[in-house]
Amino acid sequence: MSFKSFKIGKHTIEKPIIQGGMGVGVSWDQLAGNVSLEGGLGVVSSVGTGVYNKREFPHKVVKNRPLNEDNFYCADALVEIFKNARKICGDRPLAANVLYASSGYDQIVKDACKAGADMIITGAGLPLTMPEATKEYPDVALVPIVSTAKALRILCRRWKKTHKRLPDAVVVEGPLSGGHQGFKYDECFKPENQLEVILPPVIEEAKNWGNIPVIAAGGIWDHNDIQKMLDLGAVAVQMGTRFIGTIECDAHDTFKKIILESKKENIKLFKSPVGYPARGVETNLQKTIEEGKAPKVACISNCVAPCNRGVEAKVVGYCIADRLSDAYDGLEESGLFFTGANGYRLNEIITVKELMEKLMNGEENSE
Repeated sequence: MSFKSFKIGKHTIEKPIIQGGMGVGVSWDQLAGNVSLEGGLGVVSSVGTGVYNKREFPHKVVKNRPLNEDNFYCADALVEIFKNARKICGDRPLAANVLYASSGYDQIVKDACKAGADMIITGAGLPLTMPEATKEYPDVALVPIVSTAKALRILCRRWKKTHKRLPDAVVVEGPLSGGHQGFKYDECFKPENQLEVILPPVIEEAKNWGNIPVIAAGGIWDHNDIQKMLDLGAVAVQMGTRFIGTIECDAHDTFKKIILESKKENIKLFKSPVGYPARGVETNLQKTIEEGKAPKVACISNCVAPCNRGVEAKVVGYCIADRLSDAYDGLEESGLFFTGANGYRLNEIITVKELMEKLMNGEENSE
């Protein structure tokens, strides 16, 4: 069975593969531009754009950290990232991923729309203000990420009542994804919260609101996984970790090396200042946190609202903005390296074009 194109709002995406938004600096212009060029949907991460191109764009940097949220989420850098991605993919659909937990969420969404995003994808909280943030850009498609049918129902009710708007598509993310989860730590391991279980009820709920297209995410690895999700009723899948293993991925070579060398047992869920558990590779950072020797929390960038200006960072023992930025800079000792549960299965670096062909045509060697 061949995979079909699908629509999000006014935009047709040729292949049912959305690349996950990965920050800081894992999915920027090179990765997102090339995924869209190859017929998928490239997604630019809005997180930490202030560190893009050696901190060229923020107005103020302190100790190599963009100062405050308006420099960490740097609008000028986001414009440059989209401009460079467009040089690769032309006018093909291109999305921005904006975490709802981000400090100044509404402003970042406006910045992304202004920069040229065709759609906004938002997780890390239920994005109730998303339509308000995009009201000046009615053609921009809105794609929230949910983990339950109940969350979609609450969102649709609120959006319809307050903004006379519904999502253009919805991503259902199971607890095997990289980075932040939509479940508490213990809930991530429960059978009833796994993607193949939570997907069908969300699809049923989406039908109640005019058949909103549903996209499956979290732990999807190959052609067979994609087929399985489409058979369950999803129109497409979102995949992050597989795209780390590409030449065009914007992550540092050290970041790619750490994922390539990871073992199943050292990919774990960590506490995060965002308030949700986050998945990544256990490295020297976690050891230093346990020993109380991790870099001091100073909260220069004010990256996420739930952290409360460094209060939660001190509780969990690290600043997420600083540690993700270090990973982007290739600092193995102090970086935080996010990956999905299947990251250990990455064993080669190939082009986006080659990966898309494998995903579409099922050229995977079964493990």
